[in-house]
Amino acid sequence: MSQSSAQPSPPTPPPPESRPFRFGVNLVTTASRDQWAATCRTVESLGFDVLLVPDHIGAPAPFPSLVAAAEVTERPRLGTFVLNAGFWNPTLLAREAAGTDALTGGRLELGLGAGYVRAEFEDAGIEFHPAGERVNHLERTVREVRRRFADKEFLPRPTQPDGPPLLVGGHGRRTLRLAAEHADVVGFTAGRVSRDGKLTLAPREEFAERVRLVREAAAGRAVQPELNLLIQRVLLTEDRRAAVRPFLPYANGMDEEELLRCPVLLVGTAEQIAEQLRRQREEFGISYVTVLEPSMEAFGPVIELLS
Repeated sequence: MSQSSAQPSPPTPPPPESRPFRFGVNLVTTASRDQWAATCRTVESLGFDVLLVPDHIGAPAPFPSLVAAAEVTERPRLGTFVLNAGFWNPTLLAREAAGTDALTGGRLELGLGAGYVRAEFEDAGIEFHPAGERVNHLERTVREVRRRFADKEFLPRPTQPDGPPLLVGGHGRRTLRLAAEHADVVGFTAGRVSRDGKLTLAPREEFAERVRLVREAAAGRAVQPELNLLIQRVLLTEDRRAAVRPFLPYANGMDEEELLRCPVLLVGTAEQIAEQLRRQREEFGISYVTVLEPSMEAFGPVIELLS
């Protein structure tokens, strides 16, 4: 082929550590229509890039909440963080996601996980299978949803040509390998979950091992997945050590110094927290950061520093 007729090569995606930051907030409080609209407008005014809802009993209903959010906001992307795959039939999930993508003008990002709270399965009358079987169902769901989005005969059609971007989140090695191989975004929880659904924080070294696992599993992909981290708490303070002491019962034996190095706790002044996130992007490639609703206002000054 002559030089003049050669097709240009696609741009090389940036390495994870150089990607621009994105910031999301997971809204966990149920609300009236007016309260929900006010919260969504606050999310947008604080500069968040993604407005998210979880999939827990007692939390906002994911898809109608996102459609309502689209009506009162213009800029943020809208996502599930994350849907419990065990609650969903994959074909019906693909229908709900495609319809929501259409009704939100192509702003949907679909987050999926294996589900981990036994009490919620029991409350819903759904069998709580062993972890391996729940991950098997998550994998079937990922593959089937992708297949349905690619099927041009499947209705409703999503607005985004290939369907909504897919995030798969968790901490277990098998779930993270699945995410690394198939998802657009890998979501790290960086926490261990007990049989009764209680979360304890993973040490920094364990989190680093999970990041290495994901990078190895994704090494052959043409476009590397974006890396997301769920922050458990944002604490604006001048006394960092005092602020982390209440977390010692959830620290898996870590002391105060180790807790201050824990990636999912952001503790200090806004400037210190911004610097921590810059270091974590450089070291681990974490460019997409999600906080929980109780930390939304505290995180606003950090977004200002990093946007």
